Amino acid sequence: MSKKHRVLITGSNGLLGQKLVALLYNKSNVELLATARGSKRLEDFKKLQYQEMDICNLEEVLRIVGEFSPTSIINTAAFTQVDDCEKHLDECERINVLGVQNLIDASVKNGCKLIHLSTDFVFDGKKGNYNEEDKPNPLSAYAKSKLDAEILIENSELQDWIIARTIIIYGITKNMSRSNLVLWAYNSLLNKKTITVVDDQYRSPTLAEDLAEACWLMVDKNAKGIYHISGPETYSVLELVHQIAEYFKLDKNLIKPISTASLNQLANRPPHTGFDISKAQNDLDYHPRTFKEGLAIVEAQMKQ
Repeated sequence: MSKKHRVLITGSNGLLGQKLVALLYNKSNVELLATARGSKRLEDFKKLQYQEMDICNLEEVLRIVGEFSPTSIINTAAFTQVDDCEKHLDECERINVLGVQNLIDASVKNGCKLIHLSTDFVFDGKKGNYNEEDKPNPLSAYAKSKLDAEILIENSELQDWIIARTIIIYGITKNMSRSNLVLWAYNSLLNKKTITVVDDQYRSPTLAEDLAEACWLMVDKNAKGIYHISGPETYSVLELVHQIAEYFKLDKNLIKPISTASLNQLANRPPHTGFDISKAQNDLDYHPRTFKEGLAIVEAQMKQ
């Protein structure tokens, strides 16, 4: 008899949140509560339990977590616009750090597991292919806020936690609040727009479905600790955009390489990340799709 799980998802209107709902909604051993700021965007899931919840409101978090009594919380809620975080430091801190502290308090009080999504940006990008033992060194306000949240979790009274770091999540879903690398490149090139793309930043793009699957495996296999979850290949962002153009048979001549330095972005980005995902492969039986396989999934969903 498989164990019954009660899973609360924060940020369920986002790309990863929606993919998690899609994955867990019909599992017989899961009772699901989707939460997010604002009204429910998940129109395909008629019987889905949904509540508006702002992770920055401790009273609300304690009440809703207390009422639902989850065995696991998966926190996908975050302020992720890296340059905006530099301009709105208080907001960045409030959502990415204080919000996480509220979830820690609720998890401790209710004795549940907390799975928290973090980022490759906690590293400075000097070496690439990072494993879970590598020392973080954040370069931006966003990255520092994500690391601060990790430190809160590690130093808390929580008995059961996971920090799942990931890289460039891509995919498509209904009612998306914001774009991602694949959709931005696809739509720009489809509309014959010239785009400038950095040629000196290296990343391992992660299909949203694969990341959702990894989060579920962490719950189901009762994993603990830090995990690096990404796609299996690392490319420069320019190479990724070239692959998108090739896959969808769009004009590569519209893609203009540019160096990070010449962009003058507010926030510093790590030049070279990418993950060693062997721990997730060994512990969780995590098998992410290649970038090309991921693009095929996105294409099929675009046609639906």
